[in-house]
Amino acid sequence: MGLDINTKKLKKNAFRVSKQRGIGASRIRVPGGYLNAEVLSTIQETAQKYGNGFIHLTTRQGFEIEGIRLEDMDEINKMLQPIIETLEINQEVPNTGYPASGTRNVSACIGNNVCPFANYNTAELAKEIEKKVFPNDLHFKIGLTGCPNDCGKARMHDFGIIGMTMPQYDPTRCISCQACMKGCKALSVDCLTMENYKIVRDKEKCIGCGVCVTKCPTRAFTRSKQKYYKLTLMGRTGKRNPRLGEDFLIWADAENIIKIILNTDAFVDKYISPDAPGRKEHIGYIIDRVGFEEYKKWALKDVELLPETIVKECVYWSGIHFDR
Repeated sequence: MGLDINTKKLKKNAFRVSKQRGIGASRIRVPGGYLNAEVLSTIQETAQKYGNGFIHLTTRQGFEIEGIRLEDMDEINKMLQPIIETLEINQEVPNTGYPASGTRNVSACIGNNVCPFANYNTAELAKEIEKKVFPNDLHFKIGLTGCPNDCGKARMHDFGIIGMTMPQYDPTRCISCQACMKGCKALSVDCLTMENYKIVRDKEKCIGCGVCVTKCPTRAFTRSKQKYYKLTLMGRTGKRNPRLGEDFLIWADAENIIKIILNTDAFVDKYISPDAPGRKEHIGYIIDRVGFEEYKKWALKDVELLPETIVKECVYWSGIHFDR
C-alpha cells in the first residue's frame, strides 16, 4: 500500500513520515507545554488503537504518536478532535486535524504557576501567542521563559521571550539586612549597593530577574505590576551556523512582542526565497540574506513601544559556521 498517499497533504496535516514505508507519526500541539491531565487518556487510547503503543515527548513539548498507518490519518484526526478542542487550537474544519504543520509548537518553562523565580505566567502567554500565530505554514520557533535563568532555552529560538520585572523598592520596609545584595551578587549581576543604610539599584546594570524580590524577607522589594519582557531574536541550531539569539528589545510589553512576531510573517512573505522547498526557509537565513536593518523596518511597523523599552540599534549574531 502507500503509493497513493499524498505526503504533502499529510505533512501539512501535522503527520510525520517515518523511514518505514506507509508508517508515520501524528504530532500533537501543546502550547506552553501545559495541559489538563484528561488529555493524556485520549493520547494513550489513540496510540494503542492506531499506533504501536509508544509516544515520543518532543523537545518542543508536544507529543508524537508513533507507528501509525498513514492510511488511518482521517480516523486519527477524528480521534484527536477532543484534544484540539480542549487545548483551544485554532482549526478551520472540525475533525480534520491540524490545518498546518508550520510555526512550531510554542514552548515554555513552568512559569509562575509553580516557580517562585518566574516573573509571569508563561503558559497563559504561550496560549495567547498560539491563537495569534497558528495556523501558519511558515517555519519559526517561539520559546518563553519566566526569568533570565532561561530554563526554557528561549535564546535557542527565533523569538525568545524572557520574563523581567522592574523591582519596586520601599525603603520604609528595608531593614538593611543585605539579603537582596547577597542574592544579586551570587545569583545574578551584582547591581545592588548600599548607601546610608538603603539599597541602591544600578538601573543600567539590572536585568530585571527578580532575585532581590525573592530574597527580601520584609517585602521591601516587590515585582512591578507592569509585566516586562526581553525579546531575543533568531537563535537556532541547524547545519550551517548554530547560534544563540541576541537581545532586540528590553523592558518591552507582550502586546508589542506579538505585533513583531506577526509583522515577521509579512517580512517572510516578502523576502522568502522563491526556491525554498514548500515555502520552508529559516527566518534567520532570510534576515542574514536581506539584512537586519530591513527586517527591523518590517518588525517595528505600527509598534508603539513603551517609553522605558530599549531597542537595539543593530543586532550582530555570532556562532559556529559550517557554511564557509
